[in-house]
Amino acid sequence: MAEPRGLVISAPSSGSGKTVATLGILRALVRAGRKVSSAKVGPDYIDPRFHAAATGLPCINLDGWAMRQSYVETLAASSGGVSELFVVEGVMGLFDGSHSGVGSTADLAAMLGLPILFVLDVRNQGQSAAALIHGFATFRDNCKIAGVILNRVGSPRHTQIIETALEPLGIPVVGAIPNMPQLDVPSRHLGLVQADEHPDLDAFLDGAAELVEANVNIARLEEIAAPLTVRRSNAPGLPPLAQTIAVARDEAFGFSYPHILESWRQSGAEVKCFSPLADEAVPEADAVFLPGGYPELHAGKIATNKNFLTSLTNAGEHGALIYGECGGFMVLGEALTDAEGEEHQMAGLLPVHTSFAKRKLHLGYRRFKHNGALPYPRILRGHEFHYSTVLSQGIGETLFDVEDSTGQDLGAVGLRCGSIMGSYAHVIDQEAAP
Repeated sequence: MAEPRGLVISAPSSGSGKTVATLGILRALVRAGRKVSSAKVGPDYIDPRFHAAATGLPCINLDGWAMRQSYVETLAASSGGVSELFVVEGVMGLFDGSHSGVGSTADLAAMLGLPILFVLDVRNQGQSAAALIHGFATFRDNCKIAGVILNRVGSPRHTQIIETALEPLGIPVVGAIPNMPQLDVPSRHLGLVQADEHPDLDAFLDGAAELVEANVNIARLEEIAAPLTVRRSNAPGLPPLAQTIAVARDEAFGFSYPHILESWRQSGAEVKCFSPLADEAVPEADAVFLPGGYPELHAGKIATNKNFLTSLTNAGEHGALIYGECGGFMVLGEALTDAEGEEHQMAGLLPVHTSFAKRKLHLGYRRFKHNGALPYPRILRGHEFHYSTVLSQGIGETLFDVEDSTGQDLGAVGLRCGSIMGSYAHVIDQEAAP
């Protein structure tokens, strides 16, 4: 296979249409016979599932704040190395990242040496679009906007006005996509509805591809891609929780990072997936991982799934390490109150009662220090993103001491009772050694 080439798709802000444009480009390239792999910038669980459905290959997360640079490079080289074209979808606006801006899409593009395809929503503007693109193109000199897709154009005349204004900048217009509200992806409180829940995912992806095929110059897009020159450094991922790990995986527990599960497998661990929502018993394993997701949407069903709950209790009684993140932490608790105020009994393995009825947004990058309760390195990086709150909490050791991305102390979080532990943390990687 020839040396892979890559590009980064970004935008001035969230809501510009870059996700639908990215999905259309990915599926259009596949339909044209290209082997395409992809990545998503930042701590996003949902977009990567849409990417994987569009390409048929796993989509990785790349995070310039929460991951070591050597690990970012290793993941990018590994994913890009199996394809002809490596497409990276950015997060938020091009320069948006942590509190200081570190970890932005621009940072990732510079780290990987890849050009940027800029998706601009041009509703309600004409020549001013050129001024906006000029500003983004000249804001930093270590990343390059190599092409523009005009999104939600009103007419061919509208496109021509903006193309004329852009000519002095020397940045080509690769495509002009009309407004197609029927291709907007439905969302809920934590982002887009998951790919597995989309009523007709293949038809949606093919519709996005047809829109791109009709309005984007795919050949020009491939021309602006640059060689992916980063090399694997074999930086290790997070060590496995145990030799055999049972991982909850369904619509209620969908927020597990592929790079973590794959790092466990590469370390020789066996990963056994199961569905609590289908009332499957926890497989025999040395550790159980309950990731985040949307358990609050399925709390009534989970509360009645005795096969799952009993087997989880039995696993804990037999000494298995049980670790829950965010939604998984909520399910390990005594009760979960849903958005309607109805209380549902959960596993009762940790003395905590959480509620989605009293919503408060907790969002941001986090640095976690633990006291040896987990077989992870002591200092970790990740994020927190939830609306639920803790109504009551009983006696138990806290799991993490937490700082935000500015270094502000956020106190101790989570609970540990013997080998059973959990918190609202979403761990992404270990921190680089000083």
